[in-house]
Amino acid sequence: MAAAQQTGEAPWHEAFGEPKANVSSVPAETVLADLEGQPLGAANAHRRFLLVDVRRTDWEGGTIASSINLPAHTLYQTRPMVYQLCKQAGVELIIFYCGSCGGRGPRAAGWMQDYLDDVGEKKIQSVYLEGV
Repeated sequence: MAAAQQTGEAPWHEAFGEPKANVSSVPAETVLADLEGQPLGAANAHRRFLLVDVRRTDWEGGTIASSINLPAHTLYQTRPMVYQLCKQAGVELIIFYCGSCGGRGPRAAGWMQDYLDDVGEKKIQSVYLEGV
């Protein structure tokens, strides 16, 4: 964002508008407990949540185990596919995080919740990871 301000260009996210939905946050401790309580690869394992890291190239230092990377810059256009995948997998909670700036996670969660609201989805909720 600082680079955009220095060059006089609008920030990338302005092309998509501000999210309309007010999204909630989920504490990191809650997610950690869920991750530890539902290890991947366990027989008949099913996680009710999906962790989405929305960083593009600034993920140095790692990411949360079992999260997927969907950069915020391209998330808006792929929301229908993310929705279909989550619906088919029985995901009830999509948790977005950026781990660095604190803006992309809440913004991505808002955009996703806008889409869920637009299609009338009541069983899936979009939130962002608190403090990450």
